[in-house]
Amino acid sequence: MLEGSKRLWYIFQTMKIFKAIIAIFLLLIISLASLYFFNDASKLKNGYTVYNKKNKDYEVVTKKPSHWVKLNQVSKKALWAIIVSEDWAFYDHNGVDMFQVKEAIEDSVTQGDKIRGASTITQQVVKNALYSNKRSFIRKFKELIAAFKLESELTKDEILEQYINLIELGDGIYGIKEGARFYFNKLPKDLSAKEGAFLAMLLPSPKKYSISFRNRKLTDYAKKIIDRILVKLRQAKIIDEDQRYSEANKYLSFEDNKIIESYF
Repeated sequence: MLEGSKRLWYIFQTMKIFKAIIAIFLLLIISLASLYFFNDASKLKNGYTVYNKKNKDYEVVTKKPSHWVKLNQVSKKALWAIIVSEDWAFYDHNGVDMFQVKEAIEDSVTQGDKIRGASTITQQVVKNALYSNKRSFIRKFKELIAAFKLESELTKDEILEQYINLIELGDGIYGIKEGARFYFNKLPKDLSAKEGAFLAMLLPSPKKYSISFRNRKLTDYAKKIIDRILVKLRQAKIIDEDQRYSEANKYLSFEDNKIIESYF
């Protein structure tokens, strides 16, 4: 009996040592990976991410582009329409939303090779500025490490500024300044909550969802998403209920129809 207890104790201690070795090994890998990707993330500290239309890819440049805007040059309502739509927890996480990552992994397991997007604003900046858009677990891992590093290099506002200036908002339209001018003939600082919600609605697939602009009428999908974003703006206390209702029932300047049906 005593001999059996000693054997169990020995096995238990061996397992503890083995787990400790594995943990140290993983920590070492992560540390080395962080070191390797540190230089990549630091490129954005004194650079500007722009889309090179000639090369059809993003690049980081040192000279400030003409379309670049600071956060204080964008209306608060439009800016937060994008934040609540794309990454509501942006100011609360460290570059990676672990809850969303968990959801993405679970979906990937149940859906085979399909990898659902769960990128934060920080990750989207990293992906566009530093890595290809091809979906893979290797790219995702690199993106995660670089996102943590980017958060240590730049402030949240600096990361957000990169984001609003690199987003694609239509065919050949990059950055919120170009988007505001193309769709509404406005400067970003003059955008309303609904106009900001429209731009945010475009982000998952701007060429596809800009059909509302081309047809001069919001699709049912666009109406639904815009109204949901307006609700989120109210929940985030960027607008109140009266403003939400008023915005939901206005029509955008490019629309031909005069009656707007709110979903909420």
